[in-house]
Amino acid sequence: MEPIENVALPSQLRGESALAAIVFTDVESFTTKMAADEKHTLTLIQRDFELMSQVCQRFEGHVLKTLGDGLLMYFVSAEKAVLCAVEIQTAFATAAAQLSERDVLKHRIGIYLGEVLFSGNDVMGNGVNVAARLQGEATPGGVCISQTVYDVVKNRLRLPITYMGLRKLRGIQEPMPVYQITPPRPQIGTHQRVFISYRTQNPDFKLAETLCATLTKVGHEVFMAGENIRLGENWPQRIEAELKQCDYLLLLLSEQSAISEMVTEEVRRAKELRDAHPESKPVILPIRVNFPLTSPLNYNLRGYLDRIQQREWYSDADTPTVIQEILSILAEGRVPEDLTESGLEIQPAALDGPDCYPLPSAVPELPEGQVDLASVFYVERSPIELRASEAIIQPGALIRIKATRQMGKTSLMARILYHASQQGYRTVALNLQLAEGKVFKDIDKFLRWFCASVGRRLRLPNQLNEYWDEIFGSKDNCTAYFEEYLLENIDSPLVLGLDEVDCLFQYPEIAADFFGLLRAWHEDAKNRDIWKKLRLVVVHSTEVYVPMDINQSPFNVGLSVELPEFTPQQVFDLASLHGLDWQVAQVEQLMAMVAGHPYLVRLALYHIARQDIGLEELLKTAPTEAGLYSDHLRRHLWNLQQHPELAAAIQQVVTATAPVRLESAAAFKLHSMGLVDLQGNEVKPRCDLYCQYFRDRLKGECYTAP
Repeated sequence: MEPIENVALPSQLRGESALAAIVFTDVESFTTKMAADEKHTLTLIQRDFELMSQVCQRFEGHVLKTLGDGLLMYFVSAEKAVLCAVEIQTAFATAAAQLSERDVLKHRIGIYLGEVLFSGNDVMGNGVNVAARLQGEATPGGVCISQTVYDVVKNRLRLPITYMGLRKLRGIQEPMPVYQITPPRPQIGTHQRVFISYRTQNPDFKLAETLCATLTKVGHEVFMAGENIRLGENWPQRIEAELKQCDYLLLLLSEQSAISEMVTEEVRRAKELRDAHPESKPVILPIRVNFPLTSPLNYNLRGYLDRIQQREWYSDADTPTVIQEILSILAEGRVPEDLTESGLEIQPAALDGPDCYPLPSAVPELPEGQVDLASVFYVERSPIELRASEAIIQPGALIRIKATRQMGKTSLMARILYHASQQGYRTVALNLQLAEGKVFKDIDKFLRWFCASVGRRLRLPNQLNEYWDEIFGSKDNCTAYFEEYLLENIDSPLVLGLDEVDCLFQYPEIAADFFGLLRAWHEDAKNRDIWKKLRLVVVHSTEVYVPMDINQSPFNVGLSVELPEFTPQQVFDLASLHGLDWQVAQVEQLMAMVAGHPYLVRLALYHIARQDIGLEELLKTAPTEAGLYSDHLRRHLWNLQQHPELAAAIQQVVTATAPVRLESAAAFKLHSMGLVDLQGNEVKPRCDLYCQYFRDRLKGECYTAP
């Protein structure tokens, strides 16, 4: 083969420096391929160079030179450079699906936007060096970009961009933020991309391996985190990227995985992606592994999987049947029909006792009959319960309960509704997770679902067609339905508990209209008797603030209840209820590690009371991947890495030797996630658990507050 000559520079750039988007490519394992078959490999690289040159020209770029197994290209527009790189990788992936493995080269691409010097037939400068190093960070078939490129394309590119963290690039003095774009892989025939979520212990792992081998054999592309993530690879970003691209999430649910925060987060993210995808992907296919349908899930997971068909597996004898059903679904590319009835209300709640595992999210069902709602393990945070009980009996009351996850918001809502029921009021608990993704397409669909759902729980016939007139707006129709039908047909006040309203905030227009409507009803109650009958309890996690503009207030009327942490006395009393003869020193040790976080405290006491682990060993391993809180910590790390500015901010906090002052938006959002405490205008780590874990994962020194 004739050597490939360098391409001459555009005449207008010779001898000048300019701001340019530099694109650098290379081939994975090129040296190995050359050693195995030099002539064939050179033929392949010539073929791929021709394709890349053609695509580059279409996006108004220039090939500056060839570098063995790679090309150096330049673009005036960073956006066009990225679009070109994505097009190149997509074209290679499409071609590879029809080729044998021997005829495929896998390329990596790096892009940097900066000033470079064009001299003779060469290009020089820091931008070239950085682009070359960036391509080395990309996964085969991927594209890595610099911060400068990311800032240009982040709001213009429809493809997912994942933050890979600060990377130390060879020859570059300071660590640099690196982002990766994984172009969409082509759908060839009925081959599907499958993400298998599984526990690494048998029988889950064995079943996952069998499913993986079978699906791969018939041509499907399968991702298993434990098998596919390389040592040292940024696993949160890889999981995020794979979830965004998969067609099906095969969810193996065992008793242990059903209480996992990471499993719950994976399913939450998959549902969020599915609701936003035009083809409703990924499709979630749950398989219960030695875990009967009647066994309880944590509240959030139950909400995410509501109405989704769940299969059961109990032994190897069930494997062929499960495999055949999965193969059939994938071959047809179909979405199994949803169940017609919600399963949320018929599944048993977890029992409450020292021998029952504390679930990562509360079960909010109100007991029926004379069942006492009060549990000995429920910790009252006076005077919150008293104030809420007094408020809910006021005409037109509106109570907003907010806190980070796992602080007891839903449990408090359940107790407020129970107190109201004792006064003879009608109560309805409505979880907004139950709404299907299509309900959030517009405000009319959402308000119809809202009205029908409340009416159904009041055991009133659906009369939407009688009250919904397209001449009037959706909000007016909804108001009429409540005023003239729902409230008119009950003879006592109605307390409506709205849980998990977090899910509305990814639909800003619907959220603005809906909360504006609730606010108007609350105001009407001051003057109109019919609206005095309606009392509202609205529950949401403060973590919803993380992706929002800091200046956007989600809801700011009524009585605001923000749940605090447990006090040392409350932790001491809770330890006693678990049968632990603790002294003040032991309480202080535990709280230094996890502060007064209700779920983390209860989880520690549960395992210590069962003698699964001692306090000393728990504290030693707590901030590690092998510790009791690994799921909880990985969930936070995953979320942080979706927001690079917050990852950088928490790194600054945990590496400081004193409280630090952050930009106000970052401080507010980290506090909303429950990772830091505010001290005036400064912040400090909430507890040693977060400090030590993020110090290690984000590489720094830790400050432990006095």
